[in-house]
Amino acid sequence: MTSKTSPKMPRNYQIASGLQRFSKARMFHAKGMWVKLKKPFEKKAKHAQKAEKFVVKKIGGEKNGGERKVLKKKEPKLLPQVPSVQIKNKNRPKKVPLRKSISPGTVLIILAGRHRGKRVIFIKQLPKSGLLLVTGPLKLNATPLRRIAQAFVIATKTKLDISTMNVPEHLDDKYFKRQSGKVADRSKGGIFAEGANQQYAVTDQRKEDQKTVDSQVMEVIRKHPEKKFLFGYLGSRFHLAKGMHPHKNGLLIPFYDDRIRNCCLLFRRTAREYTYYFSLD
Repeated sequence: MTSKTSPKMPRNYQIASGLQRFSKARMFHAKGMWVKLKKPFEKKAKHAQKAEKFVVKKIGGEKNGGERKVLKKKEPKLLPQVPSVQIKNKNRPKKVPLRKSISPGTVLIILAGRHRGKRVIFIKQLPKSGLLLVTGPLKLNATPLRRIAQAFVIATKTKLDISTMNVPEHLDDKYFKRQSGKVADRSKGGIFAEGANQQYAVTDQRKEDQKTVDSQVMEVIRKHPEKKFLFGYLGSRFHLAKGMHPHKNGLLIPFYDDRIRNCCLLFRRTAREYTYYFSLD
């Protein structure tokens, strides 16, 4: 014969989907599990004795008391009535996403700067700033290793397989940062002072890294089945001849105002044409 006992309700039960009546911490304490908990934590060391604020100095004179206490660090004369809380900067730089049309080995067309119109090869994206690391190579179009923003390049459909390349790890934003020298003092000769007009000189480390990267890129180009075409393609500047239209040549340009302006300067077309013809990335 079955016993006539009422069903017991569990100590902790669900009051909503995925929500318990008591938390894990409260049930841990209610079950007395804290007794079995080992406490390997050492006791905190007592705080060191506070440094004295005053220094005792002896003073001459019978009626001066013989000694006085002097503050080591003088406090400000005016103290704020309401304590000011310094707001911390919680902004963190976000990771710059890479465009879908750009991948390692893609041939890019530069839109602005001294190398405007040149075709370069994309090596990698720098993690901190999100800038693109590109190279000419230097032997083909005189474009060295340099950084460039995605807003100033067009991605073409031409791509090389550079998966076998070993790019030096020290090629980062800190590597390309120039060291600003001290400004010459005008009172000591001004612009005629020694070392006042120092021009930028390429370091031996930069030359060595340029040779290391370019030698691997040139080897990839030589192994390509259309190497003769690639040498002429990378060595020439981009231009639109008669009857050529950028929207028919597979040039994918995202819709940004600054990029449209740079394309107008390079291609000598109106902005209305580019906003109508260019495909979105």
